[in-house]
Amino acid sequence: MPVPPTSGRLQWTDVPTPLRALLEDALGAPVTDAVTPKGGFGHQLAAALHLADGRRAFVKAARDDDPLTAANLHEAAVLGSLPPGAPAPDLLGIHHAADWTAVVIAHLDGPHPDLSPVSADAEQTWALLDKLTSSHAPAPYAAAVSITPSTTVALHGWDELLSDPPADLDPAARDRLPQLAELEATWPALAHGDRIVHGDLRADNMVRDRHLGVTFVDWAHATTGPACIDAASLAPQLILAGHTPTGIAGLLRDHPATASSADTTTAFLAALTGHWHRNARKPAPPGAPGLRAYQHRAAAAGLALLDHRLS
Repeated sequence: MPVPPTSGRLQWTDVPTPLRALLEDALGAPVTDAVTPKGGFGHQLAAALHLADGRRAFVKAARDDDPLTAANLHEAAVLGSLPPGAPAPDLLGIHHAADWTAVVIAHLDGPHPDLSPVSADAEQTWALLDKLTSSHAPAPYAAAVSITPSTTVALHGWDELLSDPPADLDPAARDRLPQLAELEATWPALAHGDRIVHGDLRADNMVRDRHLGVTFVDWAHATTGPACIDAASLAPQLILAGHTPTGIAGLLRDHPATASSADTTTAFLAALTGHWHRNARKPAPPGAPGLRAYQHRAAAAGLALLDHRLS
C-alpha cells in the first residue's frame, strides 16, 4: 500500500512520466502548469492543468492500489450518469499508465462560493438542492452508485462518547448524550432512499463558475438516499460561514428537501455530529493535516443546530 504524503497533496511532478505524457496527448497540448486548489483533505493529485494552448482541465490521479483511485473511478461513473442540468462538471476521460489512474474533468472557472450571509451563493445552493432532490434518481445514476455502499449509513459517534465521555466534551453535548445516542441509533433504518445524494457538500466541494454559477464538485461519495442528507450536511457549513443557528434551523424547517422528513433530518444530523465529535479527537490521518481541526469546528456548529431542533 502506498504511503500518502504527510503534508498535503501529491503534485504533478509526482505523477509518473508515462501517465503525464498520456494525459498531454489526450488533452492535445503540453501542460505548462498545475495548480492545486485550496481546501479538501485527500492526498491524491487534484489539480487544474494549464495547457500550452490556453485551455485548462482538472485531473485527479493516484496509484492504482491507492484507495482514492477507487473513489476517483466512482466519481467518474457518477459524473457520466447524472441527469442533464445537474450542477456538476463534465467527465472528459479516464486514463491508465504506469500503475496509475487519472480521471480528467472539465475545468470550472471561478472561486469557491461565498456561503456567508452577505452573499447570494447560499440561496442558489439551496435552490440547486431543491432541484436535485425533487424527483427520483434516474436509472443510470442509481446503477452507477449501486456497487458502492453509502458511507452515511454507518455514521455514528455519540454511542462511543456515551460509554466513555471525554473530559473536554461540550457541556451542551454532555447534558444530551443519552438523547443524542438514541437519535443516532435511529438513523440506519432511515438512511435509505431514492434521491441523488452528493454526500460531502461543503464550500470547498463547490465552484462558482462564471458561466454555470454554483456547481458541485468531488462526487466521490455520491450515493442514493433521503432527500434531506445534502441539505442537512450543508447546514453546519452555513453556520461556520456566519449564519445563525436559529436562521439555519428555520431553513431546514422550510426547505423542500427537509420539511417533509423532520425526524430523518434530525436523526442524520445527530449521526453526522456524533461522527465529527468522535473523530475530531483522533490523530490526524496522513496527508490530511487540517481534517481534525475542521471536524472540531463542524462538530460545534452541528451541535448548535441540534440544540435548536431539540429544544
